[in-house]
Amino acid sequence: MNSANPKPIARAVPKDDEAVLVASAKAGDVTAFEELVNRYEPKIFHLAQNITQNREDAEDVMQDAFLKSFEHLGEFHGDSRFYTWLVRITVNEALMKLRKRRPNQVSLDEPVETDDDLIPREVEDWGPTPEQRYAQAELSEILTQVINELDPTFRVVFLLRDVEELSTEETAELLGISVPAVKSRLLRARLKLRQKLNKFFKRSEVN
Repeated sequence: MNSANPKPIARAVPKDDEAVLVASAKAGDVTAFEELVNRYEPKIFHLAQNITQNREDAEDVMQDAFLKSFEHLGEFHGDSRFYTWLVRITVNEALMKLRKRRPNQVSLDEPVETDDDLIPREVEDWGPTPEQRYAQAELSEILTQVINELDPTFRVVFLLRDVEELSTEETAELLGISVPAVKSRLLRARLKLRQKLNKFFKRSEVN
């Protein structure tokens, strides 16, 4: 890698100017790509770990995603954000890991039924009330746990829509499924999460 002169790029490129870094990387400047890696590594690792539920697998997925994005950078035409493209590669790599671990148990293309009228406009605020603030750390752990318990098919859609904040259309394109399928899976994921959280808080009230 040729990283002899990184400082001019760091000074010349605004932090949010992703397109300039991508253009420099496509022109052969490895330092520019390294800046993209530094910028997105934490989020990509977190996404990979949320999908695979395994730190070592997440490390592998992250490395493979960055390597593949670098190798195929010439195929990125700027139709979406580079980060969105990178997320797509990461999700594909993570799902491949899951399929190898549990063959025939992870599918993102089975037919689904949807009713748009049932789609909630907003995710319910799960933050603790003032009386529960002392348990904020515990609540965070509970949320992580119930998200991790979701079936991978629903967990991936939930992570992309409600955590990564991609649009429904972007999520559908990324996963290669229809917009109604994204809405249906997101609804089912949210309902499952709400059900699990309600059960927890009911147990807490009893205790």
